[in-house]
Amino acid sequence: MNMIETIDGVLNRAVAGKGGRPGAPGVVAVAATRDKLIYQGASGVRCLSSGIPMTPDTVLALMSCTKGITGTAMMQLVEAGDVNLDDPAKTYVPEIGEIRVLDGFDADGEPRVRRPNVDITIRHLMLHTAGFGYDFFNYDLVKFGQAMNIPSVVTATMASLRSVLLFDPGTRWEYGTNIDWVGKVLEAVLRKRLGDILRERVLDPLGMTETGYKLTPSMLARRATIHQREDGAMTPMPEFVLPQEPEQHMGGHFLYGPATDYIKFIQMILNDGSGPRGRLLTKATVDFMTTNGLANLKVTRLPGAIPSLSLDAEFFPGMPKSWGFTWMINDLDAPTGRPAGAVAWAGLANTYYWIDRKNGVGGFWGSQILPFVDEASTNGYLEFETAVYSRLNRQA
Repeated sequence: MNMIETIDGVLNRAVAGKGGRPGAPGVVAVAATRDKLIYQGASGVRCLSSGIPMTPDTVLALMSCTKGITGTAMMQLVEAGDVNLDDPAKTYVPEIGEIRVLDGFDADGEPRVRRPNVDITIRHLMLHTAGFGYDFFNYDLVKFGQAMNIPSVVTATMASLRSVLLFDPGTRWEYGTNIDWVGKVLEAVLRKRLGDILRERVLDPLGMTETGYKLTPSMLARRATIHQREDGAMTPMPEFVLPQEPEQHMGGHFLYGPATDYIKFIQMILNDGSGPRGRLLTKATVDFMTTNGLANLKVTRLPGAIPSLSLDAEFFPGMPKSWGFTWMINDLDAPTGRPAGAVAWAGLANTYYWIDRKNGVGGFWGSQILPFVDEASTNGYLEFETAVYSRLNRQA
């Protein structure tokens, strides 16, 4: 069986489910080396209600797969000397200097807050060490949000960002709204909205013409519906669409696009910052972005604090993981075949990618399911990656 047949089988099994438990409504996968696509395929449907087949160019809510693209735009400014990673973020976005640290709750459940010991820097934001979190991964933020009436980040409002720090900047790693603030810094420096910045500096140079925060008629016609899994059953949520005219362009989660576009971003990193229409980053910058920036800190498990949005999440449990600018780095060789030092991340609606510069290969897996780390999609993604490496190893 060749690689295409093997991976087709992986996608079909992810959709079929097992043990009477429904699989993913639809999945798409794309893999590439530095210079060519080696697989693209899809299985299932875009929406259980419509029955329209999933295709490789199906448009997905990329959610946190947006972060690497926003981080790339920020590193372009760092490379040009327009900003320094150790600049206080409040130099550009004064509002961030007003955020306080959560210091527990009183007997009535009211939050206690204090000033942070140090200023938040752009480096802290890029590395997720500023103190910001996501409520769906942190029980204290759920409690704080309820007490202070903080809206969800998917509302794309400034009020959703004016939350609280969980610790003093630089002392821990906590995955959160940091890259939304990076987007605010980009807007302040370049005096444009983030959607325009990403379009001009990353998406258009890579030919990612079908990716953006606003759904064009063509994108809308190919959009997959997000489904909610509850007690095993899948329910389509066609009304779940990220705000199309948002108050804030959110650098951490606001892009829509197909896997066939996202693989172009992956290939740019594989090619040391070079894209089809020129260089976006120097090799030295890409080397830096894909190197651990946490020193002795480590990436930690993400508790599923809001079960409808995420289950407990950890890639390769028991293995040490670090963080770069801005994605996870596996410190040891992974069981899929991914070598130590590769980078990867994911999006809340069960989108996943990895980038292996050592072997010059990467891939993207997409579905549209809540909660995060849905078994059918996550296991399918890991099978997909394993199948790619199995074929590469046989060719070596």
